[in-house]
Amino acid sequence: MYLFPSLNPEVRRTLEELLRVIDQVFPLPRRFRINLPQDVAELSRLLTSSRGERTDSYLSTKGLLSAYLRYFLPWNSYRLCRLLPGLSLHFAAGDAITDLGSGPLTLVLALWIARPDLRQLPLEFRCLDRSAAVLDAGKRLFHALSGGASPWVIKTIHAPLGAPIYGPKARLVSALHVFNERFEGIPQADTRALQQAADKTSRFLSSLVTASGSILILEPGVPWSGEWIAALRSALLKRGQGAYAPCPHQKACPCPGGKAKWCHFTFDTEDAPSALHILSSAAGFPKERATLSFLFTGPARKAQELPQQGEKTLPVRILSDRFPVPYQSRKKEVHQNRYGRYGCSARGLVLVIEQEPRKGNKSGELVMLTPGSPKKQDPKTGALMVDIPRTVVKP
Repeated sequence: MYLFPSLNPEVRRTLEELLRVIDQVFPLPRRFRINLPQDVAELSRLLTSSRGERTDSYLSTKGLLSAYLRYFLPWNSYRLCRLLPGLSLHFAAGDAITDLGSGPLTLVLALWIARPDLRQLPLEFRCLDRSAAVLDAGKRLFHALSGGASPWVIKTIHAPLGAPIYGPKARLVSALHVFNERFEGIPQADTRALQQAADKTSRFLSSLVTASGSILILEPGVPWSGEWIAALRSALLKRGQGAYAPCPHQKACPCPGGKAKWCHFTFDTEDAPSALHILSSAAGFPKERATLSFLFTGPARKAQELPQQGEKTLPVRILSDRFPVPYQSRKKEVHQNRYGRYGCSARGLVLVIEQEPRKGNKSGELVMLTPGSPKKQDPKTGALMVDIPRTVVKP
């Protein structure tokens, strides 16, 4: 199964409804709407290249809050709506979900949109964020989107990350776009400091989740995020968690980031709401594709139920887009009609070789390979080279 299936018609309609609800709950006067693309660009600058200029109350500014709700919230919700259906998320009545750095309840909104089968199930959400204004905005949006009759209980906690969260442990603990802001200042060369931060974070996350619960971490698809995800994965596995996704194995991560390749995925955004594409282009950030890094863990014993390496088969998660792989024939002629994609496996990094362009085997798919003999290695990365996989299997 592909990790990021396209939105089905119902989910797409509900995501488009979220955009209408935002305009309904937070109507924008014409003078502010004209400046919306510029506000989006300014907020993007504050969230990326100029983080030092950002204050804790930056979303109290009307223009920036409007930009966050109309641009960042829908795009983050869209990414989650592509991801959540592919994860093994199972809940029972009365389960709790703890969401760290909730912002305007992005996870709650996306779960409501992407998993309509959960809408009538009594669930409790504990949503923590340091901005009371953005938490309140999220509650108002969820109330409007759900029609005000949802059995979901939303508890907001206005506090910084690390503040106590009272009540029974959660079935799911999530942290979306949280740790890149907290630890990105650690130099890439300081792997010891990064691992220490990951160890501390793994203890904190593990203290919040039930023994049968799961942890979901999502970050931007940039090299530092991949390095952080790999370090946190290692720390969580040492604490008894199992890597469910995107990992096809429980061994050391072959994509640790730093100077090496990092774990991230890219998918097209053709099914995103057209109004969102229009705003993105106007702000100077057209989004034909979305990128992310993530980690989904749970009880280690259940992780063993994932596809396992056999005597002649090797599960591989495709990571990269397709790229040409020139090769020399026996006559020393250079040929261009081969293509490769990098993937992750229990044997380390794999270079999957295709003899012609294919629509399948996209970034995020899990494939079963049959490594040949003798084993060949990619001279550039040292990755195991394997010819085109024969089948696609469910993760």
